[in-house]
Amino acid sequence: MSKVLIIAELNGSALNPSTAKCVACAQAVSPDSIDIAVFSHQCADAAATAAGITGVSRVLCIESEANRHPLAAVLAPQAAELAADYDYVFGPSTTFGKDVMPRIAALLGVGQVSDIMSVASPRSFARPVYAGNAVLTVEVPEGKTIVATVRTASWKDAPTGGSASVENASVTAEIPAHTRFVELASEASERPDLQTAKKVISGGRGVGSSENFDLIYQLATKLGAGVGASRAAVDAGYVANDMQVGQTGKIIAPELYIAFGISGAIQHLTGIKDAGTIVAVNKDPEAPIFEIADIGLVGDLFEVLPELEQKL
Repeated sequence: MSKVLIIAELNGSALNPSTAKCVACAQAVSPDSIDIAVFSHQCADAAATAAGITGVSRVLCIESEANRHPLAAVLAPQAAELAADYDYVFGPSTTFGKDVMPRIAALLGVGQVSDIMSVASPRSFARPVYAGNAVLTVEVPEGKTIVATVRTASWKDAPTGGSASVENASVTAEIPAHTRFVELASEASERPDLQTAKKVISGGRGVGSSENFDLIYQLATKLGAGVGASRAAVDAGYVANDMQVGQTGKIIAPELYIAFGISGAIQHLTGIKDAGTIVAVNKDPEAPIFEIADIGLVGDLFEVLPELEQKL
């Protein structure tokens, strides 16, 4: 009997959609049981959402004041203790998952399979390498717990409609005293989260300045879209680095991706290649991004953006 434990990612007290993508990956492994572990100081809302995901058998609530903030050093020992009864431990390949999952693997004494994009067999997985230009098949030997991160851009959300049981769980793992939460510094925004947004609008070096990025924000507000940026725009100081899309930023797969003033370096294209529809606006007709764009427009973004916003 094969069992999968999924480490839930939370946005505050709400369940992050990346968890449903992990369930979709787990279902491809064909396990007999899929459980979700929710670590928080208040589990009720996230646990109820997790229980409604089709294919989930149980939701385990590990409720503790120590879990108020998702610190990897705090969560990993608890998750590793729970994982002793499972054949697979999955987490999303997001900032959260990349932080906590390697610690779980180390505590279990196994290697980690990173960025699962498809499942060939219960112990064979495909993952991208060389900035997504090649796909590697990873075989995991029998008898070892498989700890892995799921490439969320490669999986659709598992559907809702389930009715899993919700149970309180306790762990005895020692919480490290050397790690404590001090503060979280982030920009408050009502825009959709970049990694889960259905629509994303990004700007590159061609936008020219942080002030000019207001044009991107205005269009995004009108479309209800998330806002991203190329590494060049981030390095130039136009926007914060948590908005960076690409190999060294965030890998995303929105239904619609619109890029203004982004030439299309391979590192950026790696982050958007799974998008449903890619629209590129650039004044350089030879820009590499046009090679993968579904719709390309050669033009000045400062003329196209106002006109596009006016017509919406």
